[in-house]
Amino acid sequence: MIESKKINNKNIEDKWQKRWEEEGIYKSKDFIKRKKYYLLVEFPYPSGLGLHIGHAFTNTIGDIYARFKRMQGFNVMFPMGWDSFGLPTENSAIKLGIHPTILTKQNTEKFEEQNKILGFSFDWSREIDTSDPDYYRWTQWIFLQFFKNNLAYKKETQVGWCPSCKIILANEEIVAGKCERCGTEIEYRKQKQWLLRITEYADRLDKELDLVDYPDYVKKSQRDWIGCKEWTDITYPIEGTNENIIVSTTRPDTNYGATFVVVAPEHPIVASLLNLKLETNNLKLEEIREYVEKSKKKSELERISEGKKKTGIFTGLYAVNQLNGYKMPIWIADFVLMDVGTGAVVGVPGHDKRDFEFAKEFKLPIIRVIIGKDGDKSEISKIEQIQEEGGIMVNSGFLNGMEASEASKKIIKYFEDKDWGKRVIRYHLRDWIFSRQHYWGEPIPIINCPKCGMVPVPEDELPVRLPEVEKYQPTDTGESPLANLKEWVEVSCPSCKAKAKRETDTMPNWAGSSWYYLRYCDPQNNKKIADENKLTYWTPVDIYIGGAEHTTLHLLYSRFWHKFLNDLKLVPSKEPYSARRQHGVILGEDGYRMSKSRGNVIDPIEMVEKFGADSLRMYLMFMGPYDSTMAWNTSGIEGMSRFIGRLWNLFQKKNLRLSEEDEKILLTNLHKTIKKVTEDVETFNYNTAISSIMVLVNFLEEKIKIKGDIMSMLEKDAETKSGQGVWDEALEKLCQIIAPFTPHLAEEVWNSTLKLKFSIHQSNWPKFDPKLIVEDRITIIVQVNGKVRSTIKVKTVNSNIRAEIIKLAKGDEKVKKYLHGKVIKKEIFIPGKLLNLVV
Repeated sequence: MIESKKINNKNIEDKWQKRWEEEGIYKSKDFIKRKKYYLLVEFPYPSGLGLHIGHAFTNTIGDIYARFKRMQGFNVMFPMGWDSFGLPTENSAIKLGIHPTILTKQNTEKFEEQNKILGFSFDWSREIDTSDPDYYRWTQWIFLQFFKNNLAYKKETQVGWCPSCKIILANEEIVAGKCERCGTEIEYRKQKQWLLRITEYADRLDKELDLVDYPDYVKKSQRDWIGCKEWTDITYPIEGTNENIIVSTTRPDTNYGATFVVVAPEHPIVASLLNLKLETNNLKLEEIREYVEKSKKKSELERISEGKKKTGIFTGLYAVNQLNGYKMPIWIADFVLMDVGTGAVVGVPGHDKRDFEFAKEFKLPIIRVIIGKDGDKSEISKIEQIQEEGGIMVNSGFLNGMEASEASKKIIKYFEDKDWGKRVIRYHLRDWIFSRQHYWGEPIPIINCPKCGMVPVPEDELPVRLPEVEKYQPTDTGESPLANLKEWVEVSCPSCKAKAKRETDTMPNWAGSSWYYLRYCDPQNNKKIADENKLTYWTPVDIYIGGAEHTTLHLLYSRFWHKFLNDLKLVPSKEPYSARRQHGVILGEDGYRMSKSRGNVIDPIEMVEKFGADSLRMYLMFMGPYDSTMAWNTSGIEGMSRFIGRLWNLFQKKNLRLSEEDEKILLTNLHKTIKKVTEDVETFNYNTAISSIMVLVNFLEEKIKIKGDIMSMLEKDAETKSGQGVWDEALEKLCQIIAPFTPHLAEEVWNSTLKLKFSIHQSNWPKFDPKLIVEDRITIIVQVNGKVRSTIKVKTVNSNIRAEIIKLAKGDEKVKKYLHGKVIKKEIFIPGKLLNLVV
């Protein structure tokens, strides 16, 4: 036997990382004949002190797939860059007392070095940085296209303010009334903000999810956030006036049970009352004014929270239900929001819990119009009686006796025929609050002129560079630190040359990431976002790997930007990403999320120094399914390091000859493994792929009996060259299927041990032979007294051995019970076909 050697991880990793970089083997080439494959992992915020284990996990998932696809013959683009503009970097800079410009440079250099240490096959020639003026010039240019197409606008709006981060938040960045980043309770204030009309694309953002391969839960999350819903708008005359009020409802079938109408404090009818344009005998002007002002100071969350006591004030006006002539009092209540539906709802307290609570609070009538499955026909007096689902219609005129779903269709048609109402599709999605009042972001390229209004910066003057400042910390006033830079702010209007001022708000950290995948296609272009031919060649992204936290933020935003650019004929596809896969989360060894305060943080670079990059990569992928939540276990990486050592030793046992029978068995196991690993890697089931590799390694170790017990294998002469035997074929193909997982080990074995051509990562992925997967086995029928009692499978070579077949038959559980307590008188054996035991 050849003496085992210990693997030197650091020497091997340093050696091949240097060679890969020198040879540029991971550079993707534009327009070559091989089929393209664009693989993208989310680029990180370079805001921490280095890569964390989550980065290592995500990038390993992508790297394995990139290496696999290259070996399958694809022209793979696997780029990396830095999402350096925005709040994460600014907060880190403030915490460390380092200017964000300096911190970004330090961190991106460190992140790149650490990515290389882990052996990731990124194409660094395409590296981008969202805070690079050559990059954000085009982010600003895209914003101007939004502005010129009336999709970017500024207005006063109620916004969520994070007192900790000291910035305005978009709706998507507020989770349960708290800042999505720091968890601080948000405050609400009115402030002028830039918004993007993402709502103009709501329908396409919803429907065109059918065009992409995303996990079902990702599509559902996006659709839930977009919130496509069919409403019915019903028009009611206001008694004693020539005015009407239009209410929105999702339950038109219950309209015979309507007993009141509620409008938002911001509804135009309220303004008309306060301006005395509508007259009413019961008008309590000051009370209404006071209620409206109090309501406007509340946050949206405060207004719609379940369980809080309902408040409201009667306007003195009545709306007339044209179905039955019922006069419904019109109330003002803060739980109705102006930007939901029409800002007016119809109250059906018998079939809506919120309406029931309001009716009880203000002693309004409650009418039952549906009988549910429980058959309860009694008067509704308790909230438990509320029937919000379907049932049979009662007290509803021509709808009586119908199922609620049928009644809904009938009543809508009736309203439409009478011109009393119509179907309307509405969305939960709101326009995207796009401006931020902090320093570290793309300056919004608008100049405010007292004569011309908002004027775009001329495109040939882009980028509007972010000026260097000493004091970059956010202010308590909610105004950007840029507002204090008089020399930068005060400019001439590009249109009329009058004195004007620059916009001092900056863009959110989502701006640069909304289109970065396009820039990778042509990162050096200084004339356009990217060359059209290169975009046609590379896009859409074939698969995008990222985290669940970005489902209704970055992923939704970038789809919106892409559709807009597609409308401008700047990108060729409707969707940016053909497929999406979302990775899971790695917890600390204690089962909690990793944090410095808990002391459970795992540093991937420390793990590499101790166990090697290949061991870390293999362990991360072996922990469980890539999209699950898993707890780190140090003993697990220790075990994987031992397995890497076993692999290394196995590859030293080359030039070995097997018996003919063992060759057949080895080929079957080898090709089964190739098939399984290929299928598993294709579907990101890396943990089961590694399991299959381990099974094959165990089998090979068993055959050579490393511990000294030699079976059917004889060692060839040490001088015999490798390459002809089945054993060496198995080692070669094993080396190839581990290459995406353990790139350094595989490259060393391929070149130094197997003496094959550099690089294994440019070799062809092995293909399995379907004929070899079918095991060479035969089925023997086992009878007892002429009746079939079982069948046994045996190797074809053993199917004629009488003693072997009889032994197996007697040990079969199904046969045993028919032999118990009996004597076998005769054994009738037909070789390869049948055994009959006569008892």
